[in-house]
Amino acid sequence: MGTPLLFATLGGVLSERAGVIHLGMEGIMLVSALVTFVVDLQTGSKVLALVGAMMAAGALSGLHGFVCISLRGNQIASGLALALFGTGLSGLFGDALIGSTVTSLDRIPIPGLELIPILGSAFFNQDWMVYLSYVLVAGLWFVLFHTNWGLQIRSVGEAPIVCDALGLSVAKIRYICVIFGGMLIGLGGAYFPMVLTSFWVDDLTAGRGWIAVALVIFAFWHPGKAFWGAYLFGAAIAFQLQAQVMGLKIPSYILEMFPYLLTIVVLTVVTVRNRRAGQTFMPAALGLPFFRGDKH
Repeated sequence: MGTPLLFATLGGVLSERAGVIHLGMEGIMLVSALVTFVVDLQTGSKVLALVGAMMAAGALSGLHGFVCISLRGNQIASGLALALFGTGLSGLFGDALIGSTVTSLDRIPIPGLELIPILGSAFFNQDWMVYLSYVLVAGLWFVLFHTNWGLQIRSVGEAPIVCDALGLSVAKIRYICVIFGGMLIGLGGAYFPMVLTSFWVDDLTAGRGWIAVALVIFAFWHPGKAFWGAYLFGAAIAFQLQAQVMGLKIPSYILEMFPYLLTIVVLTVVTVRNRRAGQTFMPAALGLPFFRGDKH
């Protein structure tokens, strides 16, 4: 349950490290899930389905980037509009898919590691997209904190005026991060029809995109912390589902609100703790539009 959250959170981290807020995750995940389902249903190719999902997600994210970077539109309003648009689009075209099914990815156990008590089956007896998420966590961490390109990304998110004065293209870097971040979010949406469910239902992602928005903050815009945060919330969602299956005498509405309640509690605790410590991990220019030549 944590894998789609992880993909989406990594995409949000990449975009927001460059200074562009990405609230459209839910809409992008739903559209990418829709594209994955349609392409897989028509071609039977998981690879083509995944590529299609990433392209669709990148295009939608690029549209968000155009509004926020080129037009200097309000990033929050643009993200919310994208979320609503994606939700409506998936609902409109998804109705024709009800009753259709696709196959799910098989698990690929890693010899030796799968035998580790408790953690072995949880982390090393999974499908290949889970293993891909591990690689992406390490890769994004390395790029952001150990390469010149990553330094440029973080600098654009902190001080775009300085970067512009040094000759860096703020708009170019932000576009790249927003589009590739959108593709990562698309992987999160694609994970639902490829692994979690073999049939189409409305609102397939069930609000996971909104949880991912919160997870970006919870992870302090850091890929490594995003890994643990995603699987913590994934465990909360799994508990909710298992509790319903086991027939625990807990009202269903309480179980359904549990992951979101946990999101609110964790964000509150993290925010209060950071304010008391006088710490801030948010990129300084996050949400602020920039055009070359700005002096303030």
